[in-house]
Amino acid sequence: MGWGRLASIFSGLKIKYKIFILIAVLMASVIVITNIVHRFAFVAYDELMHEQSSQALSISSLGMESELKKIAALSYTVVTDPDIQDYLWDIRNEKADYDNYVMFTKVRQRMVDLGALDKYVLSLQLYDVNDKEYSVGSRPLTLNEHRLERLKHDSGEALGGIAWTIPDEHDRVLTAVRSIRRFHNLSLEELGILAVRIDVNRLFSDYASGLDREDAQFIIMNSEQEIIYPDKIDFDMQALSDLQNYEQGYKIVQDHDRAYFISHRSSVYTDWTYITLMPYDEIFQRTVKAKNIVLIVYVALFLTAVLVAFQLSRRITDPLEKLTIKMRRVQLGNFDYQEDDTTVITMDEVGQIQRHFRIMLERINELIQENYVKQLVIKDTQFKALQAQINPHFLYNTLESINWMAKMSQQSRISQMVESLGFLLRLSINEKEPVITLERELEIINHYLVIQKLRFEERLEYEVDVSDSLRACMIPKLSVQPIVENAIHYGLEPMIEPCRIKIFAEMVDDQVHITVEDNGAGMTAEYVEQLEKGDVQPKGTGLGIGNIKERINMLYGDQYGLSIKSKIGEGTSVTLILPYIVRDEDV
Repeated sequence: MGWGRLASIFSGLKIKYKIFILIAVLMASVIVITNIVHRFAFVAYDELMHEQSSQALSISSLGMESELKKIAALSYTVVTDPDIQDYLWDIRNEKADYDNYVMFTKVRQRMVDLGALDKYVLSLQLYDVNDKEYSVGSRPLTLNEHRLERLKHDSGEALGGIAWTIPDEHDRVLTAVRSIRRFHNLSLEELGILAVRIDVNRLFSDYASGLDREDAQFIIMNSEQEIIYPDKIDFDMQALSDLQNYEQGYKIVQDHDRAYFISHRSSVYTDWTYITLMPYDEIFQRTVKAKNIVLIVYVALFLTAVLVAFQLSRRITDPLEKLTIKMRRVQLGNFDYQEDDTTVITMDEVGQIQRHFRIMLERINELIQENYVKQLVIKDTQFKALQAQINPHFLYNTLESINWMAKMSQQSRISQMVESLGFLLRLSINEKEPVITLERELEIINHYLVIQKLRFEERLEYEVDVSDSLRACMIPKLSVQPIVENAIHYGLEPMIEPCRIKIFAEMVDDQVHITVEDNGAGMTAEYVEQLEKGDVQPKGTGLGIGNIKERINMLYGDQYGLSIKSKIGEGTSVTLILPYIVRDEDV
């Protein structure tokens, strides 16, 4: 998308969106540039902190290695001591008295003298060829058979050198073990083993300066990925096994939804790797706080910019939005100009638009009033012209003559028909008001149905069910009779079977519903829609559904009118919806 296309889209946006976009672009540019600078600063700071943490581990591990070398030297001193060598040799050659308590005490005392009470030694435990135990120290422990066999195995693998036995379920302590062999004449005959149980917790506490946090973990792991210390860790071993691939001495890993900072250093004395494991967020709190402060500043700046943009756009766009609301009211048919008390019409272009819009609405209202009056005159003229299509006086006088002739000839059916038709003509002559009572309309319908009954005989059945309380209601003149006439034309005439027409009225909320219902052939939904719109040429008197609906709307408003329900083979129901109005003299 080219710049021309973007410029075209931008120019078509609303003013408030333009302001938001401009300020957002400005803020985004400032934030991006500042973030790049801070990113370089934080990266440099993080690297410095990482290196310092790694160096702290190196210093601590050197001190611990020094102590481990001392423990290795202590074990060598003990296994090469002449007194211990002679005593163990005598036992091997069965020259010593095994129950000699004095000799047993001397050996233990000698072990104490050589360093069994070192602060990092839990116990010195010597075993002769008969597996008899000689233990001294602050926390000696009688080893079970499985642990002892493990120590023998590890010391044998070391071929006289020092071996480090990792903790297990039988003894959860790191142990330095060395086999004891005869040095005299370099015979190297086996005399027993020496196990030095080490207090690694104390060693770590003394030398891990800067790392002795409650949430820090110190781990010693050998080349076979076995944990030497502690006896159990709650961490992903795979993350620890990949440490050799990171030459910088530290690594940041994710485990259990937490970030950890891992420092590691390989021992030059053993095949061990020293590891410190600490929660990253808690170590580098200052960095995290600085980043959070920067983030808060960015958010505050952005919110301030949005607030300023919002206030600025409101001052510009509020008059336009109010003018848009007024235009929508005009679109819905409300042409009255409504000015708020708090509205101040400015002298700028927006104020000019508001003034011109008000003048335009006033002119439209004048034209609407003129056109509405003209339409009322036209409708009234059309209705009166329809009533005066033939001379009612001439017809009425003629019908009276026919009626007397029928009575003289004993033709009662003809007489009834003429009398009903005469009543309808008399109504045309005498009833000049546009509204009459429902009672009067029912009389008209009754005379009309008398004529139709004489015409169709048993094919027409009708029923009128209107309560006395509703008969005084005022309705438009000749509003129900044309619907009854349509029921005969559209329902009765196409049928061979008897047609039943029912007229009833009821109150629904504050409205009067007058329904004409028949069991005729019914109509399709499309035909009903055309009938309601007035697109169908009516039969009979010419007063169609559309004409009746227009008269009701002109008299009472658009919330009143009529509704049609019809289905093929199920008949038709037409309901007039009128307000409940009763004249004072009729109450």
